[in-house]
Amino acid sequence: MKSKFILFCTFLVFLVHASRAQTMKVVGTVQDQQGIPLPGVTISEVGNEKISTQSNEVGQFSLTVSSGKASLRFSFIGYLTKEVVVDRSMNVTMQEDMAQLDEIVVTGYSTQKKGNITAAVATVAPEKLKDASSPSVSNLLQGKVAGVDVVAATGRPGDNPNIRIRGRSSILSSVDPLWVVDGVIIHGTPNLNPNDIETMSVLKDAAATTQYGSRGSNGVIVVTTKRAKEVGTSQLTANLKTGLTYLNQGKFKLMNSRQLYDQFQLFNEDTGITDDVLNTDYDWVKNGSQAGQLNDLSITYLGKSDKATLYAGGNYYAEEGSVKGYKFERWAGRLNLDYEISDKLTIRPKINATFTSSDDRQHDLYQMYLNMPWDNPYDYSGKLVNAQEASLWYGRDLSNYLYDLQYNYGKSDIFDFQFNGDFDYKFSDHFSYVSTNNVAYYNSTGMSYVDPKSIAGQSTEGRITNNSARRIVRFTNQMLKYNQSFGLHTFGGFIAYEYMDYQYKDQSATGNGIVAGSEILDNAASIGSYSGTKNDYSAQSGIINATYSYDDRYNLQASYRYDGSSRFGSERQYGSFYAFSAAWNVHEEAFFKTETVNYLRVRASYGKVGNVPNTYYGSYDLFKLDAQYNGLPASYPDQLSNPRLTWETSKDANLGFEFGLLNRLDFTLDLYNKNTDGLLHYVQLPVTSGYSGYYDNIGAVRNRGIEFSIGANIFNAENPFQWRIDFNIAKNVNKIVELADHKEQAAGNKRYAEGRDIDSWYMRKWIGVDPANGDPLWEVIDPTTGAVSTTNSYNAATLQFVGTATPDFTGGFSSSMQYKNFFLNASFAFNKGAYAYFSGRELFDSDGAYPYYNQMILQDGWSRWTPDNPNATHPRLVYNGGTNSNQTSSRYLEDASFLRMRNITLGYRVPSKFIQKLKLKALDAYISADTLWTLTKFSGVDPEAALYTGVRQADNGNVAGDATSTYPAPRRFTLGINISF
Repeated sequence: MKSKFILFCTFLVFLVHASRAQTMKVVGTVQDQQGIPLPGVTISEVGNEKISTQSNEVGQFSLTVSSGKASLRFSFIGYLTKEVVVDRSMNVTMQEDMAQLDEIVVTGYSTQKKGNITAAVATVAPEKLKDASSPSVSNLLQGKVAGVDVVAATGRPGDNPNIRIRGRSSILSSVDPLWVVDGVIIHGTPNLNPNDIETMSVLKDAAATTQYGSRGSNGVIVVTTKRAKEVGTSQLTANLKTGLTYLNQGKFKLMNSRQLYDQFQLFNEDTGITDDVLNTDYDWVKNGSQAGQLNDLSITYLGKSDKATLYAGGNYYAEEGSVKGYKFERWAGRLNLDYEISDKLTIRPKINATFTSSDDRQHDLYQMYLNMPWDNPYDYSGKLVNAQEASLWYGRDLSNYLYDLQYNYGKSDIFDFQFNGDFDYKFSDHFSYVSTNNVAYYNSTGMSYVDPKSIAGQSTEGRITNNSARRIVRFTNQMLKYNQSFGLHTFGGFIAYEYMDYQYKDQSATGNGIVAGSEILDNAASIGSYSGTKNDYSAQSGIINATYSYDDRYNLQASYRYDGSSRFGSERQYGSFYAFSAAWNVHEEAFFKTETVNYLRVRASYGKVGNVPNTYYGSYDLFKLDAQYNGLPASYPDQLSNPRLTWETSKDANLGFEFGLLNRLDFTLDLYNKNTDGLLHYVQLPVTSGYSGYYDNIGAVRNRGIEFSIGANIFNAENPFQWRIDFNIAKNVNKIVELADHKEQAAGNKRYAEGRDIDSWYMRKWIGVDPANGDPLWEVIDPTTGAVSTTNSYNAATLQFVGTATPDFTGGFSSSMQYKNFFLNASFAFNKGAYAYFSGRELFDSDGAYPYYNQMILQDGWSRWTPDNPNATHPRLVYNGGTNSNQTSSRYLEDASFLRMRNITLGYRVPSKFIQKLKLKALDAYISADTLWTLTKFSGVDPEAALYTGVRQADNGNVAGDATSTYPAPRRFTLGINISF
């Protein structure tokens, strides 16, 4: 009996050990296709669902399964369910479910499920805003959203780009989009740390933008900042990036000493230049550029308890320009707190503060390009030469900018602070009150110092200029929101009142006669000049929005906004704006049975939106007070009042299609037509009237376009190699429909004319080179017969329309690859068909008109006329000119189309088993390059910067920026590391 008992016990022990031998402990990480950890994923054993767990806030999980041959099922809302055979250490990537349209999207004052949106709204994932290096979020949008054209006007650190959403719908009023951050309308472009962004939505059609009334006519960019989502979250993350920036010369190359000397030998007269000039070969561009250092450090904390949700973030960004002498620094901090005082009341205070400073001792790009290689800025003892006193200086302007640069400089500081005192109160599960209240304070100070020893300071014995500006914007929005479902019916909407006011003032003073080294204005011997400005405006609005959904199949939305603005005349101070939109989820219909098409949606919208003028006082009688009479201040009339001045209004129609295929492809197609009338126009009055003129609503513009985007997951979710490709392209066609008195209007080298594009170039048309004598040829059009001929005389050539600065189409594409723990991402942007006027070529491609400016090397395909080369692109060289070949004409109007690699990043995510040993939650390391490669025909340094059209002229026209001194987008090479604790 005893032996049987021992045998039985032995058998039990064997069973227990056998059972334990079959179980296995599994640890791993769950992430999405971009490598972002997924918290809250349900992981369960297939066939034994009692064995389950969820991934934590950084996507990690631990689970003991019944067998080493078991499979785990991973499920998460919005992602395809995935089954994987267990391994002791697992790294699982989940694929987004294209058929799921439950993603929550911020659509303005409210949020909606993606499947219920009736308007043209595009979202940008926050991880897509972290590829390139820039302190401006605007720069990071380039090439990522169809119909959003982002053009970097300059590569100088801290400068913002131009953004156009669906083209340009105004001639003189603002064409910039509206920025909204955490429900607050922002003045200008916000100072945002990309690491703070939770969601970003671009509102493009009237159905989306009408909620913002007169300020949303050029599109709206809505940003919400981060906050923790899951109770129990506590995560500290540090992102560090460091690198170098290099001047990007593009295809533009200048002559060295030998090349310039050889060109002088082609002149048909004695210039007096001997080969002694070859003893000096100074490279002004190389001397003025550098490998500028970049440092970007962000530290963020996410935390959530039962009552409180906290996000705190700090960022330090510093960059030296690729052109020597410019330093930019920014310190930024943000605090978002949500605290539930009770089940009904939640307070949501937010603080955002940025401080930026710049030290400007930047080398002169203009002179870097034009100064002669025969001139050395230093003498034999190494001292800087005063070119105006030098015994020998070849450069035409007798200017050695380095001489003054050793003494003179400028500084600026900007403090930007925003506080939100927001709260919401829930009356019930369906009815709530939301209060948004913001105060924004902006203060800018700057100074410039001109030393008495500098050439610029000689006439005044040195001078100091101090300037300051202050802006205060107050904003409040009080909203009642309602949302409820009755069976298959869902109703929602809100009613709101909104008010904002704006106050601005600045002042500037210059003191002459200073002690060298003094930066104190009070130390100046006399006042040189002074100025000051003050302005303000206010606006208030009432808003109503209603939505309806039936069975997630049919969705309707209507919006109405009643706007009042102090910028308009007393008779037209208020305006009404509205929109209607609908969407049909065809895939939800019973008849729609297919495994190929995952979803199919159709959207349509129509609405009316407005645009405010740039001028704050366009409706008023204005008098100038800058005159004197008998030693006392005197006034005189300037602007005549117009009490009927009102909004420019746009009527916008949009038709959209969205569909997904095979759980791997998703498409979006939008067609739109936007008609804007009542354009703001300044009507000139004769001098005898006593007024210079008045503002009136005259003119109309039309924009039509098409936008297309596609995203594709190349491999299924089970493949260890994942590859995601996204592509977008958009075409916009604008046309001036009506102008004042139907007359054409000059705008620098452009011209406004009915039936033409707004950005139409107007100048003499270059035909080429006369092969018989090497003289230039321009086109002549007989005004009576229309007959076309050519002429060698510039003045006889016909002024005519010769192209536009509006691209035929714009877009971008990106690629995201991942294999195990390695990832490789790249993003590209392109612009096709826009023409830029390269005004700099008038100087350094001047055919001898400016022999004592450095000249550019003839590019591939270019050649100089000689008797042996009659079929050339460039006229014969004439010492000091005389043929007018370098005068303004379409010769220097160049195709600025480009395809640019915005960024490429290669990185590695350290496996979880090593992370746990280091007691970390996540660790990534990567190398990155920005603006590494550009394909373009443009002969200048940067086709993007040359397309900038934001320079205001005296005639109030928009003309292209001067490409002579363009600061190109630099090449950046960075090394980064992300650590989560």
